Amino acid sequence: MTPALSRELTELTNAGSIELLWARHCSNMASYGFDRLLYGFTRFRTPNSLGDPNDFVLLTNHQPSYMDVFIGEALYHHAPMVKWALEHEGSCSWQVLADMIQGDTLTRDERRVFEFNISQGVTAGYSISFRSVSARAKGAIALTATAGTPQAEVDALWSEHGGDIVLMNNIVHLKILTLPYTPPNQALTKRQREALEWVGNGKTMQDIAQIMGLTQATIEKHLRLAREALNVETTAQAVMKATFQNQMFILEA
Repeated sequence: MTPALSRELTELTNAGSIELLWARHCSNMASYGFDRLLYGFTRFRTPNSLGDPNDFVLLTNHQPSYMDVFIGEALYHHAPMVKWALEHEGSCSWQVLADMIQGDTLTRDERRVFEFNISQGVTAGYSISFRSVSARAKGAIALTATAGTPQAEVDALWSEHGGDIVLMNNIVHLKILTLPYTPPNQALTKRQREALEWVGNGKTMQDIAQIMGLTQATIEKHLRLAREALNVETTAQAVMKATFQNQMFILEA
């Protein structure tokens, strides 16, 4: 490992927020020629679904016009490289897409994704699928090369720097899992978070009311609003989901 890479990995691991981490990672990947990134992670995968997109951890520097279609219109359901990432671990060249086109093995839905990506200049790159420790969890990142870059040129760069690139992306993935991430419209207030934390500690409504200096009715209101914000039915589910999102037991900035 070079001193420069060692320093950069240290900076990544010391990032105090997802925003800072992601900005630094985008800059690092751009230095290798990957100017657009799309990272996704879910804890709610089933044999038939990746879960509710509102629960995904999604980080990207793609334009909204790309994300509105790829995610908003659920093209990712049929994206060949997403399917690859769900079935494999490690890195994969997008040369496999060219091979699928040449072999005429794409389905109609897959071809639609392929044609949309071409229209957006998403034609060459690599995908990295991260190792999971749970059957319900999966994370991956798509690294898109600068528009117009031939895949052969990307493959040549990867043969020289691929190991470092994979290492940096693995570190970023693991770091993301430790940082607070709040999907749109799922942020908890300080009171809601505090009430959930005490529930997680096994306290009763009476205990929590006394600890927080509020009435039991007010505590229940905070917990109800927390359930609504997190889009779950029970307080136990709210505790679990807020914990997954690192919204609980966090140090205030």
